[in-house]
Amino acid sequence: MGPLFSIVVPVRSAERTLASALCSVVRQSERDWECWIIDDGSQDGSLPIARAFAAADSRFRVLSQPALGIVPALNQGLASSRGRYVVRFDADDLMHRQRLALQRQALERDDELAGVGCHVRLFPRAALTDGLRAYETWLNSIEDPKQVEREAFVECPLAHPTWCMKRDVLRHFGYRETPWAEDYDLILRMLAAGEKLAVVPRRLLLWRDGPVRLSRTHDRYTVERFTECKAAFLCRTLLADTGNYVLWGYGGTGKALARALALRGKHPSHIVELHRGRIGQRIAGAPVIAPEALRDLPARPIVASVAGLLARTQIREALLALGLHESRDFVVAA
Repeated sequence: MGPLFSIVVPVRSAERTLASALCSVVRQSERDWECWIIDDGSQDGSLPIARAFAAADSRFRVLSQPALGIVPALNQGLASSRGRYVVRFDADDLMHRQRLALQRQALERDDELAGVGCHVRLFPRAALTDGLRAYETWLNSIEDPKQVEREAFVECPLAHPTWCMKRDVLRHFGYRETPWAEDYDLILRMLAAGEKLAVVPRRLLLWRDGPVRLSRTHDRYTVERFTECKAAFLCRTLLADTGNYVLWGYGGTGKALARALALRGKHPSHIVELHRGRIGQRIAGAPVIAPEALRDLPARPIVASVAGLLARTQIREALLALGLHESRDFVVAA
């Protein structure tokens, strides 16, 4: 019999933060865990620190590989895991001591769940930009499976280091090398396959921000790559059976998504705009219409793509008021 939890921690040159991260694992109120530390070619003292923890506590296991990258490291940890649940954690973050306990309770309350995340608190606070504070607010507004599904084309709705997933489900999907973020790719594949994901609505992870975070230094985490990812999965889901859709929003966000969809053969038949001066014109061959004109259009999937939370909320309410069903008839993206 394996442990209840297998915690997977990929490490690349994290000697400044690794010990404190692993200490937060030791402090968990849940004691039935193993922690796989996968050293991915560290060039500092990370590997000796990991081995020291393993020597002091046999629940820590250390694997060392050349610098192959995050996806091979994650798949190595996943393949080695013996727990019922696989928990993601990063070498520069900190867990609340009740994290594992509360995520286990959530999974045991609903057997249909494939996994859960939790809310986060970004730190250090003094250095956070307004954009990151808004991102944290959005992420922490997601509280149930329906919200996870409906927000999935805004950004990844579950922060990667908060995941606690059923091992068998996670192994079935696995991580894969893609041009975009491996976690977003995996979440969208799971949701497209009908898996149910939820959130423990408590801040159980201190999520460190800094200039050397992988999401800041690797090309696969750029805004452009996220847009490509959204377009690829929209083509597999909402737009799978059509070459045309209605686009609501043609600001910078909507333009970028429309370009990415056009590269995959999907083009807007109409563009919805609030700006009265644009109504009646054409953009890239598509007529610009007011929202109320949607009632008179033939049934066609709608992609709303705008940057602001308030605008997305208002658009969603307007489309629901027309009797449309989210995910089936429309998605709200960013």
